[in-house]
Amino acid sequence: MKLPNIAVRIIAGAVFVSLLLGGILINEYTYYVIFSLITVFSLFEFYGLIEKAAKVPVVRTWNIVGGFFLFTGSFYYFTDGSSILAFVPYIIYILVLFISELYLKRPNPIQSLAYSILGQIYIAVPYSLTNYLVFRYEPGSYHYVYILALLIFIWVNDSFAYLTGMAFGKHRLFERISPKKSWEGFIGGMVVSIGSSLIFAHFFTNLSVAAWLGFATVTVVSGTWGDLFESLIKRTLGVKDSGNMIPGHGGILDRFDSTILAIPAVFLYLILISHFSI
Repeated sequence: MKLPNIAVRIIAGAVFVSLLLGGILINEYTYYVIFSLITVFSLFEFYGLIEKAAKVPVVRTWNIVGGFFLFTGSFYYFTDGSSILAFVPYIIYILVLFISELYLKRPNPIQSLAYSILGQIYIAVPYSLTNYLVFRYEPGSYHYVYILALLIFIWVNDSFAYLTGMAFGKHRLFERISPKKSWEGFIGGMVVSIGSSLIFAHFFTNLSVAAWLGFATVTVVSGTWGDLFESLIKRTLGVKDSGNMIPGHGGILDRFDSTILAIPAVFLYLILISHFSI
């Protein structure tokens, strides 16, 4: 018996969220497994879009391996905070990436290299910075609170932006790229998401109330840009979804589009507030 689409969507979403939260909450090794897989699958989707929709040849497997090297290297680097040797495999990836173009005899090697590097900057670098977030709350020890807060602020924002937009949306936020998003939805989602940061401020006092409010604000604003940027990519390439890995939800990139830009934004935010004692 074939399940209705809404049932497939709910079940797939529940399984996905359970695996994600379980990986984050158990320990650093389950976190590593989950986020390294997310990195690999996201790169697989991105480079697949480049090959199929943009018609640009890239060495998909090697680029995926490179992103995995970067995530793994940053995991070990932020764990002990010292060994730069953790990035040696990624440096080898970069060298091989450039040298290989001398032998592949492609008509436009610069274009292939540009898309390969874009995938690393757009996807592999942000995911790798999650390692800073999970080892930042208690330096040298794993703690899930920052990455959990980032995900929850994005989920709350997405949910209430949708509900507010459906009920009150009249003024388009960015019609050229995403015609359905409205300013009313953006403001509604932001207000509720920022309000939810007060819960984290109550239970996790490593940051002040003001710092938690700023954390949520940075997450929502950068997450919205991340959503719009992925929409820009899909609109440019003429595709509806980044993939079909999650039944009823599209691809991994479709689920993490907001997160991808929110991670480096929060990374910078936490560094800045550590210097200004907010």
